[in-house]
Amino acid sequence: MTNQMTIHQTHELLKTRQLSSVELTQAYLERIRQVEPQVHALVTVTDELALEQARQADKLIASGNISPLAGIPVVIKDNMCTRGIKTTCSSKMLTNFVPPYNATVVEKLNKCGAVVVGKANMDEFAMGSSTENSALFTTHNPWDLSRVPGGSSGGSAAAVAAGETIYALGSDTGGSIRQPAGFCSVTGLKPTYGRVSRYGLVAFASSLDQIGPMTQDVTDCALVMNAIAGHDRWDSTSLPYPIPDYTRCLTTDIKGLRLGIPREYFVEGMQAEVATAIKAAVSKLAELGAKVDWEVSLPHTRYALAVYYIIAPSEASANLARYDGVKYGYSYQEAHSMWEAMEKTRQYGFGPEVKRRIMLGTYALSAGYYDAYYLKAQKVRTIIRQEFDRAFEKYDALITPTSPTVPFKIGEKTDDPLQMYLSDVCTLPINIAGVPAISIPAGFANGLPIGMQIIGKPLGEETLLKIAYAYEQATEWHKRKPEI
Repeated sequence: MTNQMTIHQTHELLKTRQLSSVELTQAYLERIRQVEPQVHALVTVTDELALEQARQADKLIASGNISPLAGIPVVIKDNMCTRGIKTTCSSKMLTNFVPPYNATVVEKLNKCGAVVVGKANMDEFAMGSSTENSALFTTHNPWDLSRVPGGSSGGSAAAVAAGETIYALGSDTGGSIRQPAGFCSVTGLKPTYGRVSRYGLVAFASSLDQIGPMTQDVTDCALVMNAIAGHDRWDSTSLPYPIPDYTRCLTTDIKGLRLGIPREYFVEGMQAEVATAIKAAVSKLAELGAKVDWEVSLPHTRYALAVYYIIAPSEASANLARYDGVKYGYSYQEAHSMWEAMEKTRQYGFGPEVKRRIMLGTYALSAGYYDAYYLKAQKVRTIIRQEFDRAFEKYDALITPTSPTVPFKIGEKTDDPLQMYLSDVCTLPINIAGVPAISIPAGFANGLPIGMQIIGKPLGEETLLKIAYAYEQATEWHKRKPEI
């Protein structure tokens, strides 16, 4: 057994009794003990719970009728509620918060017999692109420990890449699954908005947030989607459509599929090695029979960054107003009045990036500025969505880089928020439009990972997985693992 097995490989070993879930879980807990001091991917390690779940999974496996996820270790991003386990959002504000219920995705994994080995570090309240905004510690990229793993799901991506878990769940508000997946050379899917329930996900920007899988390969991604997707009556934005078996679309035949390459995603300042790798990946897809069009334009993409940084902070400003030091979470106890207590709770409970976004959002929503900023941003959002709709009348999918750069050094962009925000320039428009996108490994530059993003039409996850699988099977990038 290695520490880089996939879900489908492990499932076969468990099903044929070559391995027990308890043995598997103990091996991964040992791996966590070995590499966690270098990677810092996990906020909480749930040893006792994991072993108890593994024992239960072994009983399930003995009964013969098991889910592909039964008995297999998973890490959950620490903004998804886990009953009886701390859910901190990597913030001082929720340092000791223990939810009384599970998020729907966690409940679904539990029903499959999953084994939760830990909760993953993240940028505080999912606000960031590098995991440096965690109030607890910075996660390191397993490919180069001096570099960031991306964010905000950096802990989830690093845990999968470092072999601390077989797969993980992340959340994606502006690229927070795909960008760290690209930076850590794993597979990460942001589903269509509403395809996976957000119930129990601590809200950042409610019209943008979406939960998705982070896995070793595309087959695993399809298996996790089978488990977590679907309508949920507890989430009013959940889509009431049937879920296909996503593994059925995993074929290498992509002949005749129409792929567009939007020129706006090859932005000024993009590293030459990234552009070269993505162009080579597109050429490979053309070799496999896809019809490629390099003359695609999505002109309003240039406004997506501005639109996102009005809408997301505005929604964050409303969502984070609930942290008042009264009901739960951190509470400043030395105040002389209710108002001082609330002010000091937020002053000491929130980190600088969260405060920055709350202030941006509060300003955009304030009297006299609402129409000029928030309302106008929503109108441009509609135009961006319509632009994607028109593109998908002509193309089955769009191909872009996941990030304009390879992983950057820890500390390199912390003093320049705008440069940090630009890290997500290729991923933000997808959340604004609510469409699905997947990032898969597509090469390396000086030993550092490069991710390719495939964007699909609403509910087009099957097409994305098919294209990603065909490319993955024709290349070796996903088989390379960091030496840690």
